[in-house]
This record gives sequence, structure tokens and C-alpha cells, in this order.
Amino acid sequence: MAARRPVSILIAALGGQGGGVLTEWIVGAAGHAGYAAQSTSIPGVAQRTGATTYYVEIFPERVEPGRPEPVFSLYPTPGDVDVVIASELLEAGRTIEMDYASPGRTTLIASTHRLFSIAEKSAPGDGIFPREGLEAAARGLSRRFVGFDGLALARRHQTEVNALLLGALAASETVPMTAADFEAAIREGGVAVERNVRGLKAGAELVAAGPAGEEARGRERPWSEVKAERAAALGARASAFLGLAAQAEAEFPEALHPVLGEALARLIDYQDARYALLFLERVRRVRVLDPGGRLTRIFARRLAVWMTYEDAIRVADLKTRRGRFERIRREQAAPEGSVLVVTDYLKPDLDEIYGILPAAIGGPLAGWAERRWPAGRPTLGQHVKTTSVLGFLRVWLLARLRWLRPSSLRRQREFALMGRWEETVLAAAALDEHLAGEVAELATVVRGYGEVRRRLSGALERFLDEVARPAIEADRRAGRGFAHATSLVSEGRRRLLLEETSS
Repeated sequence: MAARRPVSILIAALGGQGGGVLTEWIVGAAGHAGYAAQSTSIPGVAQRTGATTYYVEIFPERVEPGRPEPVFSLYPTPGDVDVVIASELLEAGRTIEMDYASPGRTTLIASTHRLFSIAEKSAPGDGIFPREGLEAAARGLSRRFVGFDGLALARRHQTEVNALLLGALAASETVPMTAADFEAAIREGGVAVERNVRGLKAGAELVAAGPAGEEARGRERPWSEVKAERAAALGARASAFLGLAAQAEAEFPEALHPVLGEALARLIDYQDARYALLFLERVRRVRVLDPGGRLTRIFARRLAVWMTYEDAIRVADLKTRRGRFERIRREQAAPEGSVLVVTDYLKPDLDEIYGILPAAIGGPLAGWAERRWPAGRPTLGQHVKTTSVLGFLRVWLLARLRWLRPSSLRRQREFALMGRWEETVLAAAALDEHLAGEVAELATVVRGYGEVRRRLSGALERFLDEVARPAIEADRRAGRGFAHATSLVSEGRRRLLLEETSS
């Protein structure tokens, strides 16, 4: 680094992911080591998953008393940044797009996990930005790229992504502070000290291992390791999961084990082992017609997501889990022992309320409500303090009603449409693999909550009956292949999603 020139650090983070805390640690470490430093935050959306940016400058020489103080800049200059730290891969891409990184100067430290942007989530079909292009740009447009899956590593070490990034910075030799200075800054901060120190050391060890260590951490984790993690998360239901996973592994090809295993863990967490068995029965029917396994993979992924539709019971379950409150406390940097108040803003409509009732009770109520309010049922807005005893108990008791789900009106309706979709997949699988794959992807049309989900479910039902099935039958009778039907199904899926997005 050049003498008597501040070291510039640009931090690109997401709201709620600890970018501000990371900035405080860096400035605190500089102060502990006796180096002058300054930090500024660039205005952004400092809410959960909104883009936030911080800028730090550190003077790399200790200023003796009576000597002139260094002059710092408030903002970064494109092409003139020494270190870029990104808490997520797309945020690293944003800094590259804005020319902050320089091939001759910048060390880019980034977690390569993804938290999808609103544009990616709302795009019709698959709108995910290709990670290969982001990683290639990070390597080609920086002097050094230090990339690793910070989210997976944080889970493995029971720490936080920002602590891992701090450790990577400490070992990158781009700043004048030592690892001891960074640890002192964490301890002086007093927030989840041991957890964050553990992350600091893990991040430093990763970079110290060199490119081989970074590459090893970036490879896809073996399914055996992930399976053990999923089993641990299921607690008392781990044995049921491991038993069903072993059954699936004995029956299906190895390439399908991760997809099926993740699905089984998700379904057992959502309901129980019997529900997961129902999933396997449906997948078997497709597998018989799919020797290559491609269709089975698509069908299993889409079916697992559909079968874990988020009803009021599921929402209540997720909102009362211990891990959620621990995550909120970490994100808000709440000191240990402090009182945390969480207020949940809920707005269920009548369909979501009577949907959890047994079909014999909810059906007549639904019929009356749909005649009374044909354009959409009213909502019941409420603010629930889930950190209070009564507020938590109210939501927790709702989460305990999963025993009602098998007989619920919502399940009856979801499974009726799911069954028609599956029948169409099976009919297509007997004729053409690519056609069946496109029909299986139609499950992505059913998404969202409340009125949005009802509209999309109705649209899919009409599309299956009025477009997909007639087109498949017409191509079968013509005997000239199924290119026309495949194209109609593919374009129809995109059109349905686009119409909902633009409405």
C-alpha cells in the first residue's frame, strides 16, 4: 500500500445483515491499534434485505502528537478503492458494475451465497441472475477475489456472516491492524462476543489456507453432511427423517438423493412422516415413466414446494420458533439481557381463516363468504406482540393446530388442483419427456398468498383444462411429435406469470 495514503474500504451489505456492525468493528480495531479512521454510511434502504453501503478510510501510519491530522474522504471514488467487502454475491456485482473495483488495486472479499432480489423473485419463471457471470466478473475485475459461502460457513461454525468477512479482512493483509485488534473490537462491542470471535477466527483461517481453502469451502457440500444438519434441525423427528431418507436412497438414483432428501426434511418439518410418505408415493409414479431422472427431479422439487403451502398454521409456526427471535436479536445487535419487543403485523382474509377448518365445516362457510364477497373476502388486520406472553401464546396455539391440516378445506382445495396437475404430468410423461418437463414446471404458477394465490390457482386450472390437455391430445392424434404442445405449455406458463406480475 502507498505510504501516507488512507486505506479505503467499501462495504456493500443488505439491511439486517450486520453491515453497520462490521463497520463499527473495523473502525474500533483501527482505534485499538492507534490508527486514525473515519466511517460514513451512504443512504440506502436499511431494512431487511434492502441495499446498504458503508465507507471506511484508515490512515496506515500512527499520527504523532502535534503532527497534522489526516484528511479523509466521505465517499468512495470509482477505481480508487483498496478493499470491497460484500455480504452477498449480487452486492459484489453492484460494486463491480459501478466501477469501484479495480483489477490493479482492489481486493474483493465476498460471501457467495444468494439472497434473491425483488426483481429476481418477481420475474416470470426463473429470473435468478447467473452466479457464474458474477464470479467471473469478480475474479477478472479485481486484483484478488476472496469468495466463500459465508452463510453455509456461518451455520457450520454457529456464527454470523459479517464476523467471517471481518476475519477474511484481517487475514488479507490489506489493512494495518492485526487479528488481535479485530478481536478486541468485537469484545469491546459486547454483542454475542464468543459467537462473533468464533466467526473472526474461522474467516481468518479460511483466507490463511489460500486459494485451495477458499475453493474447498466454495464447493457444493456433500449430501451426507447436509443430511446430518437437516436431521439435527428436526430434533425429535430426526429418526423419521433419516429412515425415510434411507428408504429413498435405496430406491432412487444417487443424483436424486439431495433433492428428495431436502424435500423429505421440508415435509416432515411442515407436517409429519406420513405426509412425506405421500410425497414419495407421488414421485414414484413419475419415476416409473422417467428412466433418465430429469423429469423426476423437476416434479419432486415442484411437488415439495406445493405440498408445503403456507397456511395460517405454517405462518404461526414459523413466527414462534426460537431461531426467529434469536435471528432478530442478532440483526438488531441487541445487547445480551436487553428486552426485545417484536410486533407482527398480520392481515389474514376470511379464506385463510376458514381454510384451516375441516372441509365439512369450512366448506359451507366458504360458500356463503364467496357469494357474499365475490370480488374478494375482507381481511382482519391485527398487530400481535409475539414477545409478550399472551401474544406468543395466541400464535403458538394456532401453530399447534397442524393436526387439523389433513382434513382442512385448504388442503382439500390445494390437493384437488395438485392432483389434476399430476395427472397431466403423467399423461405427458408417457408421450414425451420435454413436454412432461414443461407441464411439471406449470406448478410454479401457483404462488403467493390470499387473493393472488386464488387467482393463479384458478388460472392454472383453466389452462390445464382448456389449453394444455387439448394441445397434448391434438399432437398425439396428429402423430408429428409434441413440439407444438410443448411450446404452448411453456409460453402459457410465462404468460400467466407475466399477467399476474403486471396486474
